[in-house]
Amino acid sequence: MNPSTLRIATRKSALALWQAEHVAALLRATHPGLTVELVPMSTRGDEVLDQPLATIGGKGLFLKELEVAMLEGRADLAVHSLKDVPAQLEPGFALPAILPRADAADAFVSNDYADLAALPHGARVGTSSLRRQAQLRALRPDLVLLDLRGNVGTRLGKLDAGDYDAIVLACAGLERLDLAARIRSRLAAPDWLPAPGQAAIAIEAREGQAGVLALLAALDDADTRLTVSAERAMNQALGGSCTVPIGAWCMLGEHGLHLHGMVGDAASGQLLHAEASAPSDQAIALGRKVAAALLAQGAGSLLGL
Repeated sequence: MNPSTLRIATRKSALALWQAEHVAALLRATHPGLTVELVPMSTRGDEVLDQPLATIGGKGLFLKELEVAMLEGRADLAVHSLKDVPAQLEPGFALPAILPRADAADAFVSNDYADLAALPHGARVGTSSLRRQAQLRALRPDLVLLDLRGNVGTRLGKLDAGDYDAIVLACAGLERLDLAARIRSRLAAPDWLPAPGQAAIAIEAREGQAGVLALLAALDDADTRLTVSAERAMNQALGGSCTVPIGAWCMLGEHGLHLHGMVGDAASGQLLHAEASAPSDQAIALGRKVAAALLAQGAGSLLGL
């Protein structure tokens, strides 16, 4: 029997709340009569803002408290940015739905400069992402890269206060918060690779709850699941977490899947690239193939494997 009420565990940031409200609206529209409630909570990833994410435990910090809420029966599902979801879920959890992907590009945001090329020598650029740092370093080794934590509003506030000449954020997050006007230029594939799963929203729930899982599965986008599955399989084969600079972009065309992968070094700007194609029913194998090609080029030494 399907439940009549679903409770969504969510972080309290504006973007997390937008994503949770978006999922709630989709659920109500798909299942008339269903009551959907939000259960906002703070996570360690939100609270510890004075240290780089990579050093305090990585993106899994954003999931743990939400998973505990589901285990304790305080929530039925959680909504995440897929790029924050570890390649290997905690036992007992599943991703019954991945929503259609938004713009997966990164955004170059600046009040004074139109794009990356326009930045003067030694300009200060804010980003905590090792993936973004590696790609910035490869393109512009002269830049001064500075850490930047906090939610979208906090990051924009630091830019506006003059702490940085430019910052790099995800286009999708800015667009969801009606801040697309802040995007000066897009950093997009294939020249610049996003994080695996970037711009896709994932719904997490406990395994074994057939009624809940059935309601959520109705929101799943098959094409997005295919492409992000290849990206996440590559990430997992490389031991991926947010403590390593890994980029991935998979496209689905009439001839199947094509995956670009990148491993970088944030300190030196060294980038390794690989790409391959496969039929659309071989997403996982494709991800592992591109990972193997990167490892054959020496990615293991960059990743500390």
